Amino acid sequence: MRRQLVAGNWKMHGSLEANSSLLQALVAAAPAACDVAVCVPFPYLAQAQQLLAGSSIALGAQDCSMHEQGAFTGEVSAGMLREFGCGYVIVGHSERRSLHGEGDAAVAAKAERALAAGLIPIVCVGETLQQREQEQTEAVIGLQLDAVAHLLGRHAARIVLAYEPVWAIGTGRSASAAQAQQVHAFMRARLGHRGVDAGSVPMLYGGSVKPDNARELFAQPDIDGGLIGGASLKAADFLGIVDAARSH
Repeated sequence: MRRQLVAGNWKMHGSLEANSSLLQALVAAAPAACDVAVCVPFPYLAQAQQLLAGSSIALGAQDCSMHEQGAFTGEVSAGMLREFGCGYVIVGHSERRSLHGEGDAAVAAKAERALAAGLIPIVCVGETLQQREQEQTEAVIGLQLDAVAHLLGRHAARIVLAYEPVWAIGTGRSASAAQAQQVHAFMRARLGHRGVDAGSVPMLYGGSVKPDNARELFAQPDIDGGLIGGASLKAADFLGIVDAARSH
């Protein structure tokens, strides 16, 4: 049975003081009955590692290099993240795809590198509003998934998938529970067709998830939790979403 996972993506937010207050509040609440992670900016990994020590909350990063080491100025390897206690790393977020030109092959390579370093990659997929309106959602997401399944093969069952419709990220708009479930069911079927044990792959929804819509989203049979953006920066909101996941 797949466990629910709620992972916070802080994006480029945080400060030493704010991080301390937020993480102490999360640790004090001692979330249980579902998996919880926070994916923080690189400079704060050491601080977060220390504050989360001994708690049930896992540490994650927001990206990693597709290379193991070498002359890649500004890059951070998956092995380096592992040394700071990371258990998860986000790869392929739409902001990385659109702002940094990361294609499907690069995202798959990062996922492979993460697995090799002992991390669980949270692989993001999703379509733009224009693509949805042109009924290209499944075609776009299918190609994104195929790249990962092709490179990882049976090891693709070890990843976490996150469906984040680009049109719902940071906009206040969220896919309806029915819309999200439809895409998650498609993703599970697509992976299955590629020979992956898709039934064991946790699949998260991300895109303006809040405490008031999380419960309905997480009640869907193929949605196993959420990748949370803005709401992960507020302890009460994030813990409210965790509570919604714990009930399923």
